[in-house]
Amino acid sequence: MNYEDKKIVGIIASNVEPKVALNVIGHLAISIGKYSEEIMGEPILTDKSGIEHLGISRFPFIITKVKVGRLKNTIDIAKKNPNLLVADYPKDMLDTRTDDELVESINKKENEKLEYLGAIIYGNTKDVDEITGKFQLWRID
Repeated sequence: MNYEDKKIVGIIASNVEPKVALNVIGHLAISIGKYSEEIMGEPILTDKSGIEHLGISRFPFIITKVKVGRLKNTIDIAKKNPNLLVADYPKDMLDTRTDDELVESINKKENEKLEYLGAIIYGNTKDVDEITGKFQLWRID
């Protein structure tokens, strides 16, 4: 598989502070990695000294930002494409302390009532670009 065949795009809501954005992307990266077996490059890299280093994704990983409403719409569109893997981060993840509290909070809400802080979309570059290609790169201003 070619390096450019697949793509990972992280999306952060534009109103999220940098310290929260890093938390959001960290949690989402763990989630997306768990559910895709092809995402990882070489699992272990060994340097000349014989020290092992964990490998990283074999595909490009871009972080972008969009307005909250567009993020919600993007997540909904991406989830309709069976060829994309989507991890989302509802605000409930910040408002709860434990996994049990999070499960309870999410279970009580309709999708339309969820407020998202971020998402990661993974799949064929063409499919990912159709949805995220015009998003602004995320940066600390």
